[in-house]
Amino acid sequence: MKDENLLEVVDLRKYFPIVSGLFKRRITYVHAVDDVCFNIKKTSTMGLVGESGCGKTTVGRTLMRLLDPTSGQILYNGNDQQIDIATLGKKKLRNMRRKMQIVFQDPQSSLNPRRTVHDTLAEPLQILEGKKGEELEIRILKLLDDVGLGGLANRFPETLSGGEQQRAAIARALAHRPALLLADEPTGNLDEDTGGRIIELLTGLARQQGTTLLLVTHSTHVAQAANRVLRLSHGRVVAD
Repeated sequence: MKDENLLEVVDLRKYFPIVSGLFKRRITYVHAVDDVCFNIKKTSTMGLVGESGCGKTTVGRTLMRLLDPTSGQILYNGNDQQIDIATLGKKKLRNMRRKMQIVFQDPQSSLNPRRTVHDTLAEPLQILEGKKGEELEIRILKLLDDVGLGGLANRFPETLSGGEQQRAAIARALAHRPALLLADEPTGNLDEDTGGRIIELLTGLARQQGTTLLLVTHSTHVAQAANRVLRLSHGRVVAD
């Protein structure tokens, strides 16, 4: 049933133009994503897998509107209304981002090197939820404990290991309990053991918070953590 789906993706396309010549004329397009359709059930974990260059990261970033789709629908079901994320303007998209968060492959590049872990977590809670004072501190301590970073609140990203940096990024992404969390190759820069613990953490916290998790990965081993797996090849879904 439709009310069981958080997202319904219909005929999603993302084409990138190729230009040539002095006047940068468009000569053709790269079809990075072509006629992709799928649903993501609420509170489930879905894996989106495929080789490098297959379009899986482009699908994920288009869903989050980090990239604008060429065409298609991204239908979000929440609060008894359906919203097409693909057509949202800047103001409505800004509000929508409270419900959708992303964890990138390289946490070091996504964490501000001038902010401590505490300040990194405080920012979204202050801006999006108006938390302050004791209430803010209690929430930050709970987040740190949830991701296994208790006692590291005053550390800067460069003093953390790769796994600890990814845990801080996960805590930030889950700080205000989004409905959808996209994890884009979250173990790509980690060794196998550390990566396994990160996947356990992601899936466990997603279940605990009732967050829908989309795991974008080239690893079939990582994808085994998902309830359902889609395989992409050349921008199209080839197996479900």
